[in-house]
Amino acid sequence: MSVKIHPTSIVSEKAELGANVEVGPFSIIEEGVKIGDNTKIHSNVKIKKGTTIGENCTIYEGAVIGNIPQHLGYKGEETFTEIGNNVTIREYCTIHRGTTFDDGITRIGDNTYLMAYVHIAHDCKVGHDCIFANNVTLGGHVHVGNYVFIGGLTPIHQFCQIGDYAMIGGGAVVTKDIPPFTRSSRNPVMMFGLNIIGLRRRGFSNKQIKLLKEVYKELFIRAKTIEEGIKNVEQKYEITPEIKMLLDFVKNSKRGIAPEASKKKNIIEEE
Repeated sequence: MSVKIHPTSIVSEKAELGANVEVGPFSIIEEGVKIGDNTKIHSNVKIKKGTTIGENCTIYEGAVIGNIPQHLGYKGEETFTEIGNNVTIREYCTIHRGTTFDDGITRIGDNTYLMAYVHIAHDCKVGHDCIFANNVTLGGHVHVGNYVFIGGLTPIHQFCQIGDYAMIGGGAVVTKDIPPFTRSSRNPVMMFGLNIIGLRRRGFSNKQIKLLKEVYKELFIRAKTIEEGIKNVEQKYEITPEIKMLLDFVKNSKRGIAPEASKKKNIIEEE
């Protein structure tokens, strides 16, 4: 139950390392860092002060975690980065600490997998069991739900919200909110129905998926406006927990919801 620290690495005496933590060659761990049991840090990793990393994580070569935010208003305030348990962070990912313009915390949930060159900006909140493919880039204050998959080379604009169980295809340019349970892609981003494969993998029943399909059509295709769609859904359909989640997300959207592809096509043809 001992810690293994390579002799070429630099680990502050004021860092807290759990049992069986491994630190590879040339890695730097600053004061105030806390790392949970059985986490492995590969070579040339930098973990900056104010960072907490959970148990059973693996951090690969060249990753930088907890560096200062790329925010011109940041003046050196004490802010934090929190990484959950069983998180994999692949080569050259960058995760920045929070700012006092938000709650001061950048957070990554349990069981999340970040592939190479992913960037998580200041004050982002990423839920549990998410997968981000290579070169996904989150602007500041982005909130990503649970069980979300984002394809490679996808930028997410600051302050966007991504709902639970959503899937975003690679190369999409996301400047609007993406509702839970949906599938989206393209530049600019558009919705293409439900993330049916993802929902089935997560144990959603045929009954649940059928209801979500009907509500999706009512909200995003049949109705002329989102407001009309919300009203129609509340009048016509059973408000199950997942329907409530979808409605609450749409009601609380501040950046607006990504357009539905079929409706967007009609608009383009009319123009």
